[in-house]
Amino acid sequence: MTNHIVLYQPEIPQNTGNIARTAAATDSVLHIIEPTKFEINDHNVRRAGLDYWDKVKLVFHDSLEDFMATVPDQSYLYLITKFADRTYSDANLSDTSVDHYYMFGKETTGLPEPFMRANPEKCLRIPMTDNVRALNLSNCAALVIYEALRQQNFAGLEKQHVYPHDKLK
Repeated sequence: MTNHIVLYQPEIPQNTGNIARTAAATDSVLHIIEPTKFEINDHNVRRAGLDYWDKVKLVFHDSLEDFMATVPDQSYLYLITKFADRTYSDANLSDTSVDHYYMFGKETTGLPEPFMRANPEKCLRIPMTDNVRALNLSNCAALVIYEALRQQNFAGLEKQHVYPHDKLK
């Protein structure tokens, strides 16, 4: 089982760098659907991801259609959008025998409306007030992936850390 974070045409390099770090920390695959507004080797992306880029499983797709063709079971594809009736915490993300895909839209416009309208059963929202248009993309990715991991009992993740000096005893 693998969790996949999918970014549809990301526009802000620092968000993508932060999400890459989250992907490395959670052993998730990071998919980027092009085009992007920046180069992945952009200084801001690299800086936000710090020195974790070698730990990121990164997959590029030329288009939404190309990405969709790679998803083996689209019933485990979730579209994160404010235009949804169900919240991300209401979805059952606990099945560790399948891959789960969490798709996030571009920072300025989100996911394509026709795509969301064609797939309303896949849409999940993060509850918030109407005081803001949207939450930061990096925060959204972290919220959703950690909810999925919580439901999956944090499979494969370190749940307790031992201080280095304690290992020497």
